[in-house]
Amino acid sequence: MIERQKDTSDHEKSDNKRHAPLPMGPGEAWDGQDLKRAFGAAAAWLAYNAEAINALNVFPVPDGDTGTNMALTMQAAVKQIDGSPSHSAHEIARAISHGALMGARGNSGVILSQIWRGFAEGIEGKEKLTARDFASGLVTSTATAYRAVLKPVEGTILTVIKDTGQGAFKAASVLNSYAYMLRETALAAGESVATTPQLLDKLRDAGVVDAGGQGLFVILDGMRRYAEGEDLELAGAELAHVPTAELNGGVHVEHGDYGYCTNFILVGGGWDFDEVRARIASLGESAVIVGDEHIVKVHIHTDTPGTVLNYVTSLGSLRQISITDMQEQHEEFLQGHAGPTVQAPAAGLQGSGRVPETIAQQSSIAVLAVAAGQGLVKVFRSMGATAIVEGGQTMNPSTEELLRAIESVPQNEVIILPNNGNIILTATQTANLTRKRVAVVPTETIPSGMSALIAFNYDAGLEENAAAMESAAKAVETGEITRAVRDAKVEDLQVKAGDIIGLLNNKLVTTGPSREDVAWDLLSRMEAQERELITVYWGGDITEQQAQTFQQQVRERFEEAEVELVAGGQPFYDYIISVE
Repeated sequence: MIERQKDTSDHEKSDNKRHAPLPMGPGEAWDGQDLKRAFGAAAAWLAYNAEAINALNVFPVPDGDTGTNMALTMQAAVKQIDGSPSHSAHEIARAISHGALMGARGNSGVILSQIWRGFAEGIEGKEKLTARDFASGLVTSTATAYRAVLKPVEGTILTVIKDTGQGAFKAASVLNSYAYMLRETALAAGESVATTPQLLDKLRDAGVVDAGGQGLFVILDGMRRYAEGEDLELAGAELAHVPTAELNGGVHVEHGDYGYCTNFILVGGGWDFDEVRARIASLGESAVIVGDEHIVKVHIHTDTPGTVLNYVTSLGSLRQISITDMQEQHEEFLQGHAGPTVQAPAAGLQGSGRVPETIAQQSSIAVLAVAAGQGLVKVFRSMGATAIVEGGQTMNPSTEELLRAIESVPQNEVIILPNNGNIILTATQTANLTRKRVAVVPTETIPSGMSALIAFNYDAGLEENAAAMESAAKAVETGEITRAVRDAKVEDLQVKAGDIIGLLNNKLVTTGPSREDVAWDLLSRMEAQERELITVYWGGDITEQQAQTFQQQVRERFEEAEVELVAGGQPFYDYIISVE
């Protein structure tokens, strides 16, 4: 299941041998500079293997990016300590944690940043680290990573860090040697990765192991190689081998049944975070609660938001309070509520199909949209987006890039439209890194981002806008057409490399001999015959003439619907189709 990289034995003649006094013997310790070099080696080895990790994406789409995102996250972590003369292990670990946090890309990168945050917390105050200290840091990493996800899924990178921490601690208890401990740790990680298909059906059906777990194994294997004396060309951490034009399909976030979607930030201190987290979670469902002893960010679905607020106001002050009636949203959806066309004016502006830039600039709320492709960027700007962060199907922006965009706009209130499921977690992370008030509308596709932006009201406040935009985003269906990059079986669907495939709301649902055949199947599943508007964004390998021909074919098949054609310029995906 898992392809292990070939080890370099001690007696081999290789240009990859180091001349440093490693491996270390039992009881010897690493200072900050040793830790710095170990992380550099890990980043270099991950960069070298990033493309192979990308290929482990469950869906055979050409945008599997786990390896790229983890490699770029590690690059940011290493860059943070580049040139640091510190010999303090805990100082270097803190810098690595900060660098990973700011450079985190995609869900895999965010979780990796939490692993290094836990590691830094686990070795706090230590100037030098024995192998046992390092292992203890990995154990703490496990707890931090799991705490970041309220409903952990086994068979993912979380399982691998748990098994890795246990393996490291066991090995270090036997022999307090880095070479031995990291060798056993890498073995434990590799064995854990190999079991992920047994724990997660979608991995087993696709015939792959978990990509995030494999990435973590490669990181630890890079550290092992450093401990055993190899030179992995630390300059390679600049990612010469990382494909920078690949991306993952998305992430699904579960939501509860109706009630009130309650969001707020609790600021203060003096509490036990685990106790507060457990108490809040017991008051509702679908809770996502992150933070520490000074700040807690809460998302929870509850029938009694007042009970939640009464409890937390006894602990500190609240910020960014948002309470949305999901029952009302559901009833509006059942009544067939749909947003206006992409050419219609935004809410609060009448008589124009375009939001004037002067009005957008004067708004007290900035809207940041993530998009890739000149056409899509142009559409978002024409609809009033304050700023565009380049990314999406070609590259997930980092935490730092999103934060830089937030700080660059003059407004003190900001709404982020990630427009990709793999960017939502990164976007959410930025809210705690700025003094500005930030709301993330969890748009998972370009059409859902368009629909959300249309619902923006220049006369409404941040919370009201975020709620309305999220509701509008849910009212649109998204179909995507591309080519499979490898053979795969997803549920009952067998796909061969090169086949045309169709995704409905980020789920692989159809394949066929031509784009048109896949499009008709997708549109049928999207109930296009009952919709008023069909919008086709063309890009990928499609020419304008092909796109116009397809538009005419859609018009002839769905005579009751208005069919709009937009030059999106998006990479990889020939057509992105939305219905409203």
